[in-house]
Amino acid sequence: MKTLIVYYSYEGNSALVAEELKKAAEAISSVCNILELKTADDIKRTGLSKYFWGGKQVFSHKKPQLKPYTVTIEEYDLIILGAPVWAGTPAPALQSFIGETKINGKKLGLFCCHAGGKGKAQDKLKALLTGNTIAGEIDFVNPAKQDRAVVVKKIEEWVRLLQTSDL
Repeated sequence: MKTLIVYYSYEGNSALVAEELKKAAEAISSVCNILELKTADDIKRTGLSKYFWGGKQVFSHKKPQLKPYTVTIEEYDLIILGAPVWAGTPAPALQSFIGETKINGKKLGLFCCHAGGKGKAQDKLKALLTGNTIAGEIDFVNPAKQDRAVVVKKIEEWVRLLQTSDL
């Protein structure tokens, strides 16, 4: 099985999960590629300005421009998509990717990272991905602050479920 992990990470939580997903997927199947999405405006904001900036993107439905990337979706059997949750919504950068990329007829896994409230982020993500099969979804509460072994075990079990499901 050939797997692609596509993620956006602002503070490193989604990056941590994506890297562990890659390790787990490679342990089960031979090929796993990873694509980290980067916005054209790569300015890191801190403090309250981070929340105002992110909230503005969510509530104005702004889809940020992404830095160039190359991916051929058709090459993959399983695509795992992930991002942080901003105001109950998947980070707009992941939504930009979905809008730019024709994902159809694929087996998908969805993950999100949040600080304690995922809201309807997964439902909103699934609504953008009609025409695909959602093999599984999972969320992580501040994974960088959790016991790494517990997070890795959760990821390994989820990847095994995704790769062995007959959807």
